[in-house]
Amino acid sequence: MDENCYVEPIYKNTVSGEALRKADSALLAIWGMGCPNCATRVRNSLLALEGVYGVDVSLNMALAEVRYDGKKVSTEMLVNAVSRAGNDGRHEYRAKLIRSEN
Repeated sequence: MDENCYVEPIYKNTVSGEALRKADSALLAIWGMGCPNCATRVRNSLLALEGVYGVDVSLNMALAEVRYDGKKVSTEMLVNAVSRAGNDGRHEYRAKLIRSEN
């Protein structure tokens, strides 16, 4: 693992169980992740969006499951956040929406 590639995970305040039950869900296919730091970088970028409650990224499956408030966040915003995660000139990520549920 490249030490220059390390990224610190971010955390959000806990969301109420009611908000999570009512949350929308999206499954994204992710391209470009090569190591756990890449998965953390993608996760951080998605969590940074106002209205995203939780993100689970699977490096091995190249997937991200996102729980979010559909009134604040669109699936297009989620896809764009993945692309922005690689804006350091060394990493490039792409995402495609596989499934969205509200």
